[in-house]
Amino acid sequence: MPFLTKLAVKNLFRHRLRTIVSIVAIAFSVMIVVFARGYITGIIDSISADHIQYDSGHIKLVHEEYLWQERLLPLNYPVDGLGEGGLDGMMAKLTAIDDVEMVIPRLKFGAMVSTGDELITMSGWGVNPEQELAFTNIEDYLVEGRMVQPGELEVVMGTKLLEKTGRRVGDKVTIVFNTAFNSLNGVTFRIVGRLQSGLKLLNEVVFFLPLDEAQRLLYMDGQATELLLVTSDVTKIDQVLPKVKALLQGSSYQALSYRETSDLIPYMDIAEVIYNQVYIFLVLLSCVVVVNTMIMIVTERTKEIGMMSAMGLESKGIMQLFLIEGGIMGIVGSLIGAVAGSLITGYFAEAGLDFTEALEGVSADIVFSSIIYPASSVGNTVFAFALGVLIVTLACLIPARRAAGLEPTEAMRQG
Repeated sequence: MPFLTKLAVKNLFRHRLRTIVSIVAIAFSVMIVVFARGYITGIIDSISADHIQYDSGHIKLVHEEYLWQERLLPLNYPVDGLGEGGLDGMMAKLTAIDDVEMVIPRLKFGAMVSTGDELITMSGWGVNPEQELAFTNIEDYLVEGRMVQPGELEVVMGTKLLEKTGRRVGDKVTIVFNTAFNSLNGVTFRIVGRLQSGLKLLNEVVFFLPLDEAQRLLYMDGQATELLLVTSDVTKIDQVLPKVKALLQGSSYQALSYRETSDLIPYMDIAEVIYNQVYIFLVLLSCVVVVNTMIMIVTERTKEIGMMSAMGLESKGIMQLFLIEGGIMGIVGSLIGAVAGSLITGYFAEAGLDFTEALEGVSADIVFSSIIYPASSVGNTVFAFALGVLIVTLACLIPARRAAGLEPTEAMRQG
């Protein structure tokens, strides 16, 4: 084997340009695989994280009637407890379930602001500031001011929503909304913070206010429109969900996992499977160059192959020789491509890819960040490297078998 390896390396340097072209083809395809896999993983991770933080939690608990009218943000189907103890008692029971780390109440409602020329529609989220900061990454988006505080008539808005209303941090804004009794109410708030996010929902639609003030102003004391349950780990959801459903049995509430409340996540799972096939296809395309190179080598060295056979080198040895040559090109090309792909992915994992303009027309109801950060990982790099080496080596079986099948006398005569 050491002799065959030395001979294979020597043979590769006979036609350096051809060898370099093959290695570059392999490197390029593996580089694309590393980046594409990181990009797709980044999209899936981003969609899942944003959906969990700003829509569903790990498990979402709502009134069963509210579920069908959620887009309208109705206030007549609240979550207000399980008998005695009200909402606080219900949250205490949910928190007592094993692996439930946090229960987050949110009170969502429709609202408007008049600019004099037009009415700006938006959504109010009454929240517990401390829990929101602990569970979401909203603090990363808070580019000016601070988060709202309990007991204060203050709000936090997105940059574009502030632009629409002609306000800025420190200004006051009068917001009009319907209460739980369907009566119109207008309240003046102080703007204490500005959000800048890749999420259109946070930038253009939502404003945050303290939960206790939202409950008071909407005449919904001790009520919320939804509860988000946060488990100790995403993998624990399947264990926790049946316990939550058992607690809610006989009530008008429904508990759903984050996957059940998303339209995008199931499609992302399908896309991941499809792209795994695409990665293999990309490497196979580069193998066309390698196989053609190897076939040309076999054709050019027919007489040489015949001489090696006549001198006692078995067909198995000839086959191994060409597999080693292909394997070396596969290893070198895959290594270069994996390293290059890892560096490119690592850069964009920090800088991000901004699709804000391309997604301008996407509805704010779809929780999808316009800035994608590809996932850079050693596992992804190793996967692409191994895939490249494996497929290239297997592809080289075709010319290797052809070389091994040549008869010595016939090969020498053809040469």
